[in-house]
Amino acid sequence: MSDALERGRDAYARQAWSEAFDQLSAADDDSALDPDDLERLGLAAALVGKDDVTIAVGVRTYDAFVGNGELTRAARCAFWLGMSLLERGEMAQGGGWLARAQRLVEEIGPDCVERGFLLAPAGIQSLTQGDGATAAALFEQAAQIADRYREPDLMALSRLGKGQALLQLGRITEGVSLLDEAMLAVTAGGVSPLPTGIVYCAVISECMRIFDLRRAQEWTSALSRWCEAQPDLVPFRGQCLLHRAEIMQLHGAWPDAMAAAKRVRILPSRQGDQWLVGWAWYQQAEVHRLRGELAEAETAYHKANQSGHEPQPGLALLRLAQGKLDAAIAAIRRVLAEVAGQSRRLRLLSADVEISLAAADVKAARAAADELAEFAASRDAPVLDAMSAHATGSVLLAEGDAKGALASLRRAWKSWQEVEAPYEGAKARALMGRACRQLGDEDGAQLELDAARWVFQQLEAASDLATVEAL
Repeated sequence: MSDALERGRDAYARQAWSEAFDQLSAADDDSALDPDDLERLGLAAALVGKDDVTIAVGVRTYDAFVGNGELTRAARCAFWLGMSLLERGEMAQGGGWLARAQRLVEEIGPDCVERGFLLAPAGIQSLTQGDGATAAALFEQAAQIADRYREPDLMALSRLGKGQALLQLGRITEGVSLLDEAMLAVTAGGVSPLPTGIVYCAVISECMRIFDLRRAQEWTSALSRWCEAQPDLVPFRGQCLLHRAEIMQLHGAWPDAMAAAKRVRILPSRQGDQWLVGWAWYQQAEVHRLRGELAEAETAYHKANQSGHEPQPGLALLRLAQGKLDAAIAAIRRVLAEVAGQSRRLRLLSADVEISLAAADVKAARAAADELAEFAASRDAPVLDAMSAHATGSVLLAEGDAKGALASLRRAWKSWQEVEAPYEGAKARALMGRACRQLGDEDGAQLELDAARWVFQQLEAASDLATVEAL
């Protein structure tokens, strides 16, 4: 065994992926690696973002397994090759490798765990098409195979997929339970690195989508620890940072959120990761807008759009801050008409309430607030409760029901406190001050407005500070 090969295996065992890649590559240059070491080299290449090398080594690994008659390992290799190529957008080649894996599985016979892995692509396609019922059935079949063979990678991936399918079907409690189960499997350390990263990022995305901030925060912290333990890791690191940036923004740690988003743009990138750059620009734009740095926000929203990230509702709210009310209304109404997905629509509805009220279109604001309230009533999510109560309170105030507005806004403020969202809480208190004033309680109004002003000063939220000082 060469020194390079020995060092490469040692680095691989320590999860020092760059060192493992360099040493195993050097060993491969000296003398072609055996299938096991080729498999190590391919995974190290994937984890340091060298996708072309990953595919080339994967093909060699597949050929070596077939040559040795190890058809189950060849089928597993073909499966991951197919999934990697599909992720890169190379649909024909990806589909070809999955078909090759399926052919091998048929040759092996029915008693084979790889058959469970090959249910995943069809399950993912059903999820993408909005067919949660079919996806749930496919991932349940995969889970049964995983449990029979006690295969940790498939156990985690199948529970993730079924959990996502149940969420799509509105079976939130069952779906979240399965996501938690998948996360427990990966945090225990028995799952391979690629499935681990996939599960982490997918579960956090689902938690954010259903506004389960507590879970999102808990699992994001776990993902951060996992990434920090592997400094060379390229996949998953950007997504982890952006989830952290979203949570930090909500908690009022705006400089930290900005720094995290900027880091994503300078990280080593992989083919197909441009969407992460767009998301990072959008996150930066949001912080600029909240600070009242409107020109910088404008630039960042356009950069986000150039990288393929929809800049709404942030850009519409920027137009509102710039005093371009017609442009704000046109933008939010256009995107609302296009978006049917509930998670994205809820954020748009919240912005629509604010923009419609600024345009004195109370009827439109009421319709948006009612839609938001109807959805929030079906979920146990403090963030959604806060958004809904905030929107309803704003509309009641515009309708002249100051007493009803004050009750709703106070409920919103308490919910914002529960999720530690100081900016949104201060916005609610500013509205509570206006409600107190309408009720003739000037002392109460001044107390609420002063409390809101103090938070805006701490956050350096310039536009909101100017608004509340004018009140």
